[in-house]
Amino acid sequence: MTEEPSGGDLSRLRQLNAMAVMRALRDDKPLTLTELAKRTRLSRASTEDVTRELIDRGWVAEVEPAAGGVGRPARRYRFRADAGRVLGVDIGGHTIRALVTDLDGEVVHSTSVQVTPELGRRERLATLDKCVSAALSGAKVAPAQIWSTGVATTGLVDGTGRVMLSDSLTEWTGVDLAGHLRRLVPAPTRVENDSKLAALAESWRGVARYAKDVVFLLAGVRTGTGLIIDGKLHRGFGNAAGELGALPVIGWQKAPEHLRAWSGGQDEFEDLFQAARDGDRGAVKVIRRYTRDIAIGVSALVLTLDPELVVIGGGFSRSADVLVRPLRTELDRWCLRTPEIRISTFGDEGVVLGAVRLALEQVETSMFEGADPLT
Repeated sequence: MTEEPSGGDLSRLRQLNAMAVMRALRDDKPLTLTELAKRTRLSRASTEDVTRELIDRGWVAEVEPAAGGVGRPARRYRFRADAGRVLGVDIGGHTIRALVTDLDGEVVHSTSVQVTPELGRRERLATLDKCVSAALSGAKVAPAQIWSTGVATTGLVDGTGRVMLSDSLTEWTGVDLAGHLRRLVPAPTRVENDSKLAALAESWRGVARYAKDVVFLLAGVRTGTGLIIDGKLHRGFGNAAGELGALPVIGWQKAPEHLRAWSGGQDEFEDLFQAARDGDRGAVKVIRRYTRDIAIGVSALVLTLDPELVVIGGGFSRSADVLVRPLRTELDRWCLRTPEIRISTFGDEGVVLGAVRLALEQVETSMFEGADPLT
């Protein structure tokens, strides 16, 4: 005798069915019930029940039939990306960015404000508030209308949204970013390291979206990494996976000093990269020294993970034409197999796009668990 599903089992089954329908609608054009049933492998009756429930909850809408057809057209359904808004924030050393997007991650409005790494905690948080308020105002969205917020920051972050350690920003260790943002935008808020979120963006919509195992290198004045394993962002037990820069022997902390020696101690290196493009031997030698230091840590990650791709993002990705060749030479020297190296197309926007994806993951979790996304 087969046992009848319990109430909890039935509830979970409905959640799984709703998840299947939502994913099918988000991945394609509007679909009919028959098409949805084929995609989800549900019965037509179950598909119709789930779709009706999702319409009642505002996640799905029926598409108006095209004019001029013969006979009664089949009803088609689409995901309602306009049903809500999410907020993505990137708190960097030199720039704070905020994006308001719909539930498909399409940007409604963006705002950025220039800052400096030496800015104190109070001043940086005040600038963060102004940037977020400007983004909300530009999107014509009230704080209470945001369904979820994703935040990227330098340093190590714990599971509550507090910065455990930051040696790049003044007075930043110990800041409760999740708590601070919730005072301004009362939505579920998740906080993550910027390099990890840049990797998440590449896996979501970037050059790594079809790869399962990826080493992402955030190359700039500061070096960081993010790891994608089996298609998912790898955080590690204590959220410190990939933090090779903490190990002095790796050389990531001293690597930018080669570049600063050329630029007179400044963090502006475009003249250096241009000189290398123009064939200046001194500039080429400086970049070779920089990539030699960077390659030690990248090689360690490649030998550990054996990834399909190494993706270079961050501010230096715009000068990849002079960085990739010497980096590949060093990887060939140390690695048993050098992966394909690809360059991010996001430029400085990769981190904040990853923050948007983090916010959308929170919305999807609420959606698929049948919860109110605003709680």
